[in-house]
Order: sequence, then structure tokens, then C-alpha cells
Amino acid sequence: MYKHTKTLFLLCETPLHAGSGDSLGVVDLPIQRERHTQFPKIEASSLKGALREAFEHTQKDRKDRDALKAIQATFGPENGDEHAGSMAFSDARLLLFPVKSMKGVFAWVTCPKVLLQLQRDLTIANALPTNFKLLEIAANTCCNAINLAYSVGGRDKIVLEEYTFDVTKNSETTKLAAWLSEILFTHDGITPFWKDHLSKNLVVLNDDDFTDFVTLSTEVITRIKIDNETGTVQTGALFNEEYLPAESVLYSLVMAADEFAKKEDDRKKEDRKKAEKIMDFFANTIKEISYFQIGGNATLGKLYV
Repeated sequence: MYKHTKTLFLLCETPLHAGSGDSLGVVDLPIQRERHTQFPKIEASSLKGALREAFEHTQKDRKDRDALKAIQATFGPENGDEHAGSMAFSDARLLLFPVKSMKGVFAWVTCPKVLLQLQRDLTIANALPTNFKLLEIAANTCCNAINLAYSVGGRDKIVLEEYTFDVTKNSETTKLAAWLSEILFTHDGITPFWKDHLSKNLVVLNDDDFTDFVTLSTEVITRIKIDNETGTVQTGALFNEEYLPAESVLYSLVMAADEFAKKEDDRKKEDRKKAEKIMDFFANTIKEISYFQIGGNATLGKLYV
């Protein structure tokens, strides 16, 4: 039984390709998506594997046996038949999606469907903020992006990609933007620009408009392979792949249980690491890591989350 739950927020520092394999559609190598909404996501198995690699890389030069044992307890042994890991992960859901703006470079967009899911997940993690109301924001879509706006006929409007939206302010959305900016931009090296940009440029669109952006405005890159003999594109080696844009924001629930053990382990149950210790180890180490790589094409600069 999982006893402690926290929320892990992920910010894409580079375009991200968490692939779903070959496709029969227009894009040869699409990204992972939810079946019922088509919103981009990262499968829990992909996230867990990337985090385990980052944890092991952090500890490998220290020869700290206790830390390595903690990794085994957290993520499970390499031989999965021995026992399960104490930490569980949900799929990383999309929270904010960056969209090109005619003024101010770009905005972060979300929608009521995403915010209602966030409300449910934060409730599970017992981390629901009390200083603003997600349900009220979800009930009143608004473009809370005044510094991206143009005044047209006495009304403020913003232009995202080729679409125009009216701007309406909502104090609850302002509080949400401020809360997210504090969570996402806290580590060293972050300039005040990013906090300020998110706090002023969060847009809550309706579900249909948001769906259009996350399905039609991802990055699609064409790749080729050159034949060394002819110097031209090798036959059959032209393909395209999809990326979640840099600055996308996702989140996942991480849940901790008491340490499991293999059957022949002679330790008493009370001697195993408790869920609280497992969660503390994870939380402290993830702060130390800051950046890690998910998905493919690390050698092409698609590196960090």
C-alpha cells in the first residue's frame, strides 16, 4: 500500500521525443498521447526508467553502498522477479503547452479538462493549494495575458498562432500562474524573466482550442540519411518525427510504500525502510539532479527535462 504521495513537475528544457513507435498517420514517429484526449504524455515506465538512470549516475562515483541500496529499494532490483520497487509513478500528464504569440514571443496555454485533472491529482497528493480555486478557473476560461494583448476596437485581444482570442482577466488564474511560477523556476541559474513571463502569460483556453494546439502545433522534424556513395538521400531513409516543444510543462504523481524484500530476505519487516524514508530519499536526490534526459535523440541535443 502506498502511504505517501507527492507531485513531480517537469519542465522541458529542450524538445522532447517520448516515442510511441511507428505510425500509420502523417507523422512516422509520433509522441506518446492519451488515447481518449490525444493530449501528449510520458508513459510512467519511460519516466521511471529515466529517473532510475539519473539516480544511478548521481551515485555511481561515490561508492556509497547505502545510497545504492536505497536506489534498489526505491526503483526495485535489476532482476524484477525478486521484489517490486517501493516507489510508483503515474503517467506524466501535460499541464502547460507553449504556443507562439504575435506579441511577447509565446504564451503557456492550458484548459478546463487539464485543470480538473490537476485538481483530482493534487487532492490525491494532499497538496491542493488553498489560496486559489482550480474549479473556478476551469469554469471560466480566460486569456490572462495582458502583456501579449493588442487593443482592437476598445477590446484586448491576443493572437496565438493564427487564432485570435479575447482577453479577460481572472484573479484566480493570476494566483494559479504565480503558484506555478514559484514551483517551476526555483533552482539556481533561473533568471527573474521566466517567473515573470509565466505569471503574466498563462492562458486558459476552452478544451477544443487546447486540443487543436496540442495536436497541430507540436514540432515535426524531417530526418534523412545520406548515402556515402552518392551523396544523396538514401532510398527509404526519409522520415519525420514529432517532438513536444521546449518549455512544455508536465507533472506526475510519485507514491511511496514501505520497502519490499525478496522472500529469502532474513530482515524483519520492521527493519526495512519505511515509506517516509523512501520518499525523503527520492525528494532529496531529485533536487540534487535538477536535469535528466527522457526519450530519444540525446545525441541530437534533445537532452534535458
